[in-house]
Amino acid sequence: MLKRISEQIGRCRVFLITSHERPDGDAIGSELALRRILQDLGKETVVYNQDRTPENYLFLPGSDRIVHELPPLERFDAAFILDCGDLDRTGEEASRIGTIPNLINIDHHVSNGGFCETRLIDPLASSTGELIFRLIRDMGLAATGEVATCLYTAILTDTGGFRYNNTRREALLAAADLVDGGADPQWISENIYEADPPVRIRLLAAVLPTLTLEEGGRVGSLVVTTKALADAGALAEHTEGFVDLPRSIRGVEISVVYAELPDGRFKLSLRSKGKVNVERVARALGGGGHINAAGCRMEGELAEIRRRVIEEIRLAAAEA
Repeated sequence: MLKRISEQIGRCRVFLITSHERPDGDAIGSELALRRILQDLGKETVVYNQDRTPENYLFLPGSDRIVHELPPLERFDAAFILDCGDLDRTGEEASRIGTIPNLINIDHHVSNGGFCETRLIDPLASSTGELIFRLIRDMGLAATGEVATCLYTAILTDTGGFRYNNTRREALLAAADLVDGGADPQWISENIYEADPPVRIRLLAAVLPTLTLEEGGRVGSLVVTTKALADAGALAEHTEGFVDLPRSIRGVEISVVYAELPDGRFKLSLRSKGKVNVERVARALGGGGHINAAGCRMEGELAEIRRRVIEEIRLAAAEA
């Protein structure tokens, strides 16, 4: 499949590059790395995301070129859909994006059903950034400079700072090569993990009192309401990383964040540090993801949503 993607790149001239709603470090890093590579090959590119770039990724080279309104599609010969398990994950413009010829999907979600004919999907990869690195190497290109910075960011963030169990040998070898190519681990980490705006800390202070421990302390959760966001003057992007906080508590094996959306639904982020497959939990509730990191969206009262989540966690734990 790497050869097929390389052939598509060779044949096409103008590319749209996009990823999922509320893009994270893997999505943005992968997009910007691919953008730089394609441009170096003489291709035209547009990087489109429905949602704005979180502040802590604005340091990435090329982030100022990301657009949030989909341009006319007639000019595009192909589209890369990155870090998405299905087309709908790109947001409200998914149906329009689907009309672009030569859709190419690069992704590492176990829930990906293969919605593109041309695709590179590997659930064992740490990140989509690792797969972009693999593609670059297969094409005989060097991951240096801006590309190295972007891909290191992608791998770093999707491995939780090289703490998650997807930190396999391949991820570490890729990261080492990217450092050789010019990625600065300290500078990148400082920008991502040590540059929080004050508004995020105000939001965290409002959210921490919602901490709940259930199932004998094995499940920890936080609730982020739209009121808490408004009172703190925060945006949804400022909740990134909150799901790791309950998981940092001794004895907690599964962490859940219930984030209220403007339409009244809740966006759930789930993480596990044991053997419990939270992708199974999310899939049962209409979402998907990875074994140790998944998510979904649910309608209804929060109490009922919590009940259903705990019920699915119990089933997943029984299978672990």
